Amino acid sequence: MKLRLGIIGAGNIAMTHIRNVQEGKCPDIEITAVADRKESRRQWAREQLPDAAIFSEGSELIAAKPCDAVLIAVPHYQHPPLAIEALRAGLHVMCEKPAGVYTLQVREMMAEADKHPELTFGMMFNQRTNCVYRKIKQMLTDGELGEIKRVNWIVTDWYRTQYYYDSGAWRATWAGEGGGVLLNQCPHQLDLLQWLCGLPVRVHAFCHEGKWHDIEVEDDVTAYLEFAGGATGVFVTTTADAPGTNRLEITGTRGRVICENDELQFDKLKEDERVWCKTCKEGFAKPDCERVTVETDGRNPQHPGVLNAFADHIRTGAPLVADGREGINGLMLSNAIHLSSWTGETVTLPFDEEKFLRLLNERRAHSRHKEDVDIVMDTSGSYGSQIK
Repeated sequence: MKLRLGIIGAGNIAMTHIRNVQEGKCPDIEITAVADRKESRRQWAREQLPDAAIFSEGSELIAAKPCDAVLIAVPHYQHPPLAIEALRAGLHVMCEKPAGVYTLQVREMMAEADKHPELTFGMMFNQRTNCVYRKIKQMLTDGELGEIKRVNWIVTDWYRTQYYYDSGAWRATWAGEGGGVLLNQCPHQLDLLQWLCGLPVRVHAFCHEGKWHDIEVEDDVTAYLEFAGGATGVFVTTTADAPGTNRLEITGTRGRVICENDELQFDKLKEDERVWCKTCKEGFAKPDCERVTVETDGRNPQHPGVLNAFADHIRTGAPLVADGREGINGLMLSNAIHLSSWTGETVTLPFDEEKFLRLLNERRAHSRHKEDVDIVMDTSGSYGSQIK
């Protein structure tokens, strides 16, 4: 028996999910319903899925229950309320990133999920399926890098044109999207950062709003991070650099791993640096180091991998790629970066979530109005490798 899946939101990413199912990449899933507020997208769904039930509102789909589970792929503010509604209706939920716009809203979603232990609640963190990140996770867990000292991630390969930002009335507005590059492009990297290294305990950040595009939200970010064990980090991102860079470095006491261009390099120290520093009798000598190209299993199933694990979890209890409750972690980091930039202060985690929401609402109250347009773009080339 296949999992009957309803998709709420028939925009850019939904096209990818539907294509993956149609191409047989998710053999245990069938799409039985689609909801979208735009008639053009509903018509597209009818053409693609002639046997599926089509609705104009996600709430209508949930109430009709022509499916066992829903995949929520709508603008960010709607993620938690639709997830809550679906859980209350007895439906399993897979939520696209981000979990929401602000943590207080996501906590409500998590609390509702806790009331329904019989239901599966997943988050679409497809980059966790990428072999390079899974390998780094394994290396850190196994202690190959020793204790983490430093993490630097520059991810500026999220290039977007003004046409992209003009393609939707909700895009790049405080009222419609709730943020810019941090909320749209970088939830995967922020999730991976905390998944690999843990959440920082202090953040000081600079978010430049509309620096490179005619938008009101951030399109250029630099954040300094401090972690509980003493490690520090820097996270840099923008949607305006061409050709752009995606380079992750994690330095530990036993070496450094570098992730770039879908490859892993490990600069492996012969001796733990902390031991060497305290025992070496020379002033400038470094411990011997060997560069090793790290082999991975080569598997990078991305969105189909997440959906297949979701179906398996419902059927057999097999592990999810990411439980929906984990979505709050990367969002906490995103909110902290915004809050630091807005106040000019170093933010300690956990931060004042009420203060964050108050400052966000001030921006939402003065958010610009954009005329809606009917543009859908194929996103299939914007992810899948280490850089997306």
